[in-house]
Amino acid sequence: MKNALLMDFAVDKANKSITVKREFAAELPLVWDAFTKSEILDKWWAPKPWKARTKTMDFREGGHWHYAMVGPEGEEHWAFASYESIQPQKGFTAFDGFSDADGKINTEMPQSKWKSSFQDQGEYTTLVTFQITYDDLEQLETTIQMGFKEGLTSAMEGLDELLASNKL
Repeated sequence: MKNALLMDFAVDKANKSITVKREFAAELPLVWDAFTKSEILDKWWAPKPWKARTKTMDFREGGHWHYAMVGPEGEEHWAFASYESIQPQKGFTAFDGFSDADGKINTEMPQSKWKSSFQDQGEYTTLVTFQITYDDLEQLETTIQMGFKEGLTSAMEGLDELLASNKL
């Protein structure tokens, strides 16, 4: 197993996109499950000390994931992802945005399209690549200013811990 796992975060303002490449010390089926099953996502998706809490999830083309990021004081920030395409253990695309508790998208906040790809790297290592695109530069810049890189990095470290604990 590799000692240092890849974490690459690149912003491309010209193409209104963020590309994230992240390796995990686990076999592909386990990492796939960690991103596609709500009972596992709820254990790691939010940056500490926040927690993710799924309201509903239907992981299929045309389905969705509606969840809240719950803060240490009980505050909730809702999000809604609509799955467009799914290739089992290879990747999926989804439209993602902030929402209310009923799943209505908040059009005043950034919205993005995520293309998530999963690749077996051998030696119990899986590479996950996110290509996140925005309709305009303002949404991209707002996302960055909101601490997206730091929050996503923290959440990925939470998945590292969960994978190492064998408690999926």
